[in-house]
Parts: sequence; structure tokens; C-alpha cells
Amino acid sequence: MGNYLRNLRHHRRKRLADQYARPGHDQRVAVIGLGRFGSSLAHELTRRGWDVLGIDADAHLVQQHSDTLTHAAVADCTDPEVLRQLGVHEFSRAVVGIGTDIEASILISSNLLEAGVPNIWAKAISRQHGQILERLGVHHVVLPEHEMGERVAHLVTGRMLDFIEFDDYALVKTVVPDIATGVPLGQSRVRSKYGITVVGIKRPGQDFTHATAETVVERGDVIIVTGKTQAVEAFAELS
Repeated sequence: MGNYLRNLRHHRRKRLADQYARPGHDQRVAVIGLGRFGSSLAHELTRRGWDVLGIDADAHLVQQHSDTLTHAAVADCTDPEVLRQLGVHEFSRAVVGIGTDIEASILISSNLLEAGVPNIWAKAISRQHGQILERLGVHHVVLPEHEMGERVAHLVTGRMLDFIEFDDYALVKTVVPDIATGVPLGQSRVRSKYGITVVGIKRPGQDFTHATAETVVERGDVIIVTGKTQAVEAFAELS
């Protein structure tokens, strides 16, 4: 009965992956390391219809997630031969979710690069760790703890409801300040005065809508603002 249910879940996930797959688009990804970061990522990718191979050296972790992921394997990926046997070299995407064991993170990332995987994401636990991964040639380095710390700091110290930064640009959700209310956005001239652009607006009880120059923002509305980080921070402080 257990095997039957696992096979049934696998076929359902496969049908979902086929449903969302685009022609010529590889929907497979290998996630190496099934700790909190790796397992959360793997489950979300599976939910979105991707074919996910989850790998970890800890048999307990693999067992814990085997019924949810498309495929799961107990393996030590610091050995390049293990990666080859698992067929990871045939994947177009791989994620190294190992952070605390820096040596394993570096070895696995190096093995993936050597295997020719064209898109590699790797978690780093410090800027130094991230720099090493970048020097190896890892395509995308993620510092989740550092980035989340910066994001929460903005929320704690400012008047922002949410904050996302891209290099020196930011996207912020905040309550509209009085200086931008009561007139169309084009007339309020927030772009020329404050160097920001209002891209979305949400009234209480309504969904977010796209903002235009003719949009009139009222007190209590929540807005999405984008621009240089310092400009966005200063504008949000006006609310």
C-alpha cells in the first residue's frame, strides 16, 4: 500500500510537471542538502510542478522528504562519481543548499562546475564563503541569513511593510504619505521630487492594482514604490 501511494503521488507530480513544462524548457533541478533552506526550496519547486531530485548524506532527512519530492537519494556529493551516477550532470540547474559545512559546499560546487551544470545556485553563510564560491565560478550565490537580516532591519527601523533590494535599487511596500494623497500621481510629482516611482496601489479590502499618472492615492492606501534604495528609504519615512 505504501509503495502504491508513493507511485501515485509521483505520477501526479509528473503530470503537473508536464502540464507546466514549456517546449525546450528543462523543468528538472537537483537540490543538494535538505536542511531548512534546501528542503523549503525543494518543496516549493515541486509545488510549482518541477521535477526535483533531492539529495542529502543524512538518510533521516531524505526519508523525511522522500514522499513529497519527485526523487530523493542518500548520497555524498563531495564525490564526483556519485554525482555522475545520479545523473546530475544531465540537469540544467542545481542548488547547493549546504551552508554550515563550508568544505562540503565548496567541493560539491566544484564538482557541479566540473560536470558542466550550466546554472548553479549555492547557499553561503558568510560573505567570505560567498566570495570563495564566486571565485570558483558558481553562477548564483545566495546569502539568505545576511539578506534576511538586512530586510528585517529595514522593517524594524522604518515605516515599510515590506522591502526587497536589487543591488542599489529597492522595491518597498508602505503606507502612502500625506504629501502624495488627494491628487493624481502625475501632479504630485513624487518622481521628480523624491526620485521614486509608485508602481502599485492597494485600497483597504481591494486587490493591488497598477498605478498610473492619473491614479489618485488616498490616505490609508498601501503603495508599492521603487527607486534607488536611499530615495525609497527617505520617501517611506515620510509616511
